[in-house]
Amino acid sequence: MLSRRSILQSTAAIGAVAAFSGARAQAQRTQVTFWYGLGQPLGGILEQVVAGFNASQNQYQVNPVFRGQYPETMVAAIAAFRAGNAPHIVQMFEVGTATMMAARGAVMPVHQLATDTGVAIDPAAYLPGVRGYYSAPDGKLMSMPFNSSTSILYYNKETFRKAGLNPDQPPKTWREVREAAQKIKSANAAPIPYATAWPTWVHYENFSAIHNVPLATKVNGMAGMDAELRINSPLHVRHLQMLMDMQKDGTFKYGGRDNAGEAVFVSGEAAIITTSSGYRARALRETPGAPASVGFGYLPYHDDAVQAPLNSIIGGASLWVMTAPNRTKEEYKAVAEFFRHVSRPEIDSKWSQDTGYVPITLAGAERLKESKFWQENPGTDIPTLQLTRGTATDNSLGLRLGNMPQIRVIIQEEMERAFQGQQTAEQASNAMVTRGNQVLREFERANRS
Repeated sequence: MLSRRSILQSTAAIGAVAAFSGARAQAQRTQVTFWYGLGQPLGGILEQVVAGFNASQNQYQVNPVFRGQYPETMVAAIAAFRAGNAPHIVQMFEVGTATMMAARGAVMPVHQLATDTGVAIDPAAYLPGVRGYYSAPDGKLMSMPFNSSTSILYYNKETFRKAGLNPDQPPKTWREVREAAQKIKSANAAPIPYATAWPTWVHYENFSAIHNVPLATKVNGMAGMDAELRINSPLHVRHLQMLMDMQKDGTFKYGGRDNAGEAVFVSGEAAIITTSSGYRARALRETPGAPASVGFGYLPYHDDAVQAPLNSIIGGASLWVMTAPNRTKEEYKAVAEFFRHVSRPEIDSKWSQDTGYVPITLAGAERLKESKFWQENPGTDIPTLQLTRGTATDNSLGLRLGNMPQIRVIIQEEMERAFQGQQTAEQASNAMVTRGNQVLREFERANRS
């Protein structure tokens, strides 16, 4: 009869063998490195998607690695490519698209990945506004659509009630935003009546699209690298002046660059904020009184400039395939299978439900509609409806401007100088165009074939 000590030793040995076998089986999988740029809670949700793929089969292992925010991830990916050890996949924000397309040899276009691996990736499966953004002029996919968003309005229903505003009626126009902000201030209902995140994306890129005015020439850069900025138009100047006036009268507070301004809404300080639809997951988790206190609205427009606003444009990011010396066919096959997995309607629709990003596939959108998720969660359909309303024009197809991240910094710098009283709205707008065009010319010279 075995002693207790022998049984324990045998059990431990079996456990060790099982652990070794599990580790060996995982090591035998084809390994793929995936660098992403989403903070929490979105990063955690993304890692769950990756874990689902890894559990769905036993040939491939995708290893997600957070590399900082999007700009940091882009810099790290470029440095890694130059060093010969680029990740297999990198998540790149939409304004990095032109830079990545021009990075010959560093990336493998998705259409080439599909051809080389035999894994079907059909561009027609994706929403037109999404696939168009990440496709070459001939319609071939350059990167893999993934987390696409657009900018919308969020408001605090409890604060609206305190200010005597209808909590079920978000402001639709900028005039209504100003009126609501004035009432919120007068009632002392919130320290910050209106705030914004992503200043350039909301107030220049999407602003231009929905008002059908050019951000730049050459179809906002999509028709050629010799584009020039057009953000010093009378409408752009007028809009910046409005923000300056609101800041002066205490109804608007500039919260910083990129997504820095988002913190004031979930803290309960700001009553209204314009930011990404992908902010929904955080807003519903962190805002006091959520989810009941959080309301959603379309991005506001100037109703005396346009009666029927056009579609907004996407933000978020896509997935790029990077090259490296000695990368094997099986590794590229693993990447293609992962791309096919994340595009499955059930994965796409679940990702949209959990995060606030729009469904990227037609089938994913239909699944959300059929499941009555949109109907049972008012406001969750706004991003998709806003992206698909009207008939797209050259001004609302999207943008593809070289070194756009650098141009965004320039726009924000000039906005800040205007908010600080150092220049007028017109001077700021002209400076944005002059400095931004210099960046475009540098990009053009460096990438002309």
